[in-house]
Amino acid sequence: MKLISTTVLLAHWTIVVALSLRIIARRLPVPLSLAWLAVVFAVPFVGALAYLTLGGLQLGGDRLSRLAAAQRAAEPAQCAVLDGPNVGAPPPGTAASLLHRQARRAFDAPALRHNRLELLDDWPAVFAQWLDGIEGATENCRLAFYIWHEGGRADEIAAALERARARGVRCRVLLDAYGSGDLLRGRRVRALRAAGVEVVGALPPSLLLRADLRYHRKILVLDDRVAYTGSQNLADPRFFKQSAGVGQWVDAVLRIEGPAVSQLAAMFEMDWAMEAGTSFAAPRSWTEAISPSGDGALVQVIPSGPGEPPDALRALFLTALYSARHRLTLTTPYFVPDDAILTALTSIAVAGVVVTLILPARVDSRLVRYASAANFDELLSAGVRIALFQDGLLHTKSLVVDDAVAAFGSVNVDARSLRLNFEDSIIVYGAEFAAQLGALQRAYLARSVMLDGRQWRRRPPARRFLESAVRLLGPLL
Repeated sequence: MKLISTTVLLAHWTIVVALSLRIIARRLPVPLSLAWLAVVFAVPFVGALAYLTLGGLQLGGDRLSRLAAAQRAAEPAQCAVLDGPNVGAPPPGTAASLLHRQARRAFDAPALRHNRLELLDDWPAVFAQWLDGIEGATENCRLAFYIWHEGGRADEIAAALERARARGVRCRVLLDAYGSGDLLRGRRVRALRAAGVEVVGALPPSLLLRADLRYHRKILVLDDRVAYTGSQNLADPRFFKQSAGVGQWVDAVLRIEGPAVSQLAAMFEMDWAMEAGTSFAAPRSWTEAISPSGDGALVQVIPSGPGEPPDALRALFLTALYSARHRLTLTTPYFVPDDAILTALTSIAVAGVVVTLILPARVDSRLVRYASAANFDELLSAGVRIALFQDGLLHTKSLVVDDAVAAFGSVNVDARSLRLNFEDSIIVYGAEFAAQLGALQRAYLARSVMLDGRQWRRRPPARRFLESAVRLLGPLL
């Protein structure tokens, strides 16, 4: 018995020392490193298993090889885009110019001019446009979503894809294997595949793949001419997560026409090559010469995920926060900022920037709810305004800086979105779209209750302790 105890103890400490050296050597953000060290030390064997399955950024050798091959195949067409007539930039010497240069260098993402944008904040209108677009497609339909949930208008999308395929339109659907797991295992996908629609589950469970990596993008591209992106999953809000007690999910979607469509199409093709194991095929709109089409928005499409430079998206987000001089308004459903982001928000607020956070009053994750609330005291003390949206789970992810720069897409303000997930973001430079997105944010604000600092600080001590305890898990959420 003593021999067994000694063997187990030696095995535990051997694993702890080995993993501790690995965690330290990886030079992760300090809070994340400390969180993992605490887990490994405090929970024998289970903590080590948790780190091995959740602590790395591993995509697996085969997936990394396919991604690298797709990136090499994309280079000639991407170079043609970078040398094309639609490449633009914000005025030099401005805060927007600095943000643009950082995004261009970190993600090799050009800003493209002459885009026509339409902001859609009504989910029936979104589904109506999606359906009309699929019905009118003549060449291809590309769909990439984190969640496809059956029921309501989502089922109409499936039927429209089957009809499109019957007309000879190539239809491909890329879904996160976890977020859309029920659908991928069900009859709906079998029927789609039988009709000739290509459906692939992204990041399926594997011993060679980090268990909590997610394909979180939401993209629909039709005939290389029109693209949609934003926070809306392929889920009818009347049927999605009705038992969670948070009300209907509230989303917004951006419709794009113009050169930026090619970037979203190429993002899809890169992902498809990585997950389906096919060769990268540049979208037609990438390989054709696209001449300027007149006035329009300057748009930068940002792909982020494990295949991009580590922490590049987080660094870009911090630059956007610190660029604010007058006003900054942010909406996000999951707000679990790290220390750097929290410092940025409080610092610019103390400096006199009007910082407004619009968050849902109720979210579908209890841990996120407590971890988020743990930061409110510090934010309120610095002068940050916190508005709690009352009419459902506000799921729109948006940022407007000084009524001049707007960011929109699938990214939440948490470690998962900023470091782990495959995400897509749209940065729009110019006052016109910033005004549209700002108007939507003000509409959300009208349906929110502003958090009162004095009243908030009177919450029970037990609640304060629980928030502080869960906040320690923030880097892992």
